[in-house]
Amino acid sequence: MRPATQKKPQSAKQPAFIYLVDDEELVLDVAEATLEPEGFRIKKFGDPEEAWKSFQKERTKPALLITDYAMGKMNGLELIEKCKEEHPQLKTLLISGVASAEVQLNAAIPADRYLAKPYPPQTLAETVRELLEAA
Repeated sequence: MRPATQKKPQSAKQPAFIYLVDDEELVLDVAEATLEPEGFRIKKFGDPEEAWKSFQKERTKPALLITDYAMGKMNGLELIEKCKEEHPQLKTLLISGVASAEVQLNAAIPADRYLAKPYPPQTLAETVRELLEAA
C-alpha cells in the first residue's frame, strides 16, 4: 500500500544541478548512473582542485556537492568549506571509504550528511533526494 503523501516532484523548470567529486572514476560513474535517471544534472570531477576552479566560475551554482573525503592535495572537507564560503546555501554530502563520520567533528564547516563507502546506489539516490527536498 502506498503512503498517502506523495514525493515532491523535481522542478519542471530545471533539474537540480549536482557536483560529484571523487578520485575514483568508477565511483563517479556509478553515482552518475544512479542520479541521472532520477532527473539530476551532473558534473563530475576526479580532482577537487578542478572542482573548486569550476565552482568559482559557475554562473549557476550547484544545489548539491557530493565529495569523497580522501583525495590528493585537498580533502573533501576542505572543498566543502571553500564552496560553502562562496555559496552558503549549498547542500553537501561527504562520502568516504577510509574516514568515519567523526572526521567532521573538528571541521570548520561540516557536511550536511555523510555516507560510508561502499553504499548501495539506492541509498545515494534517497540521501540526495532528502538533502535537496530539505533545501
